[in-house]
Amino acid sequence: MGEQKRKEQAKPEFIFGKKNYKFMLIGLGCIALGFILMAGGGSDDPNVFNPEIFSWRRIRLAPTLVLAGFVIEIYAILLNPDKK
Repeated sequence: MGEQKRKEQAKPEFIFGKKNYKFMLIGLGCIALGFILMAGGGSDDPNVFNPEIFSWRRIRLAPTLVLAGFVIEIYAILLNPDKK
């Protein structure tokens, strides 16, 4: 009897709050955008060099976005959703 009452009172809770999940989605979007920006720039013919692989977008912008996304993910995990 007592165990059943305890089960009824125990309400399942999510590990993170709504704010945490929002930041996680933002971080995941940054990471995905960074990898999308890194893609491409190759050559169909292996004997032809394509200097487009060394563009500013692939060397500087995309890795910075990926790292920023990981920082946002860490912040989202450590964020206390109950603190106002």
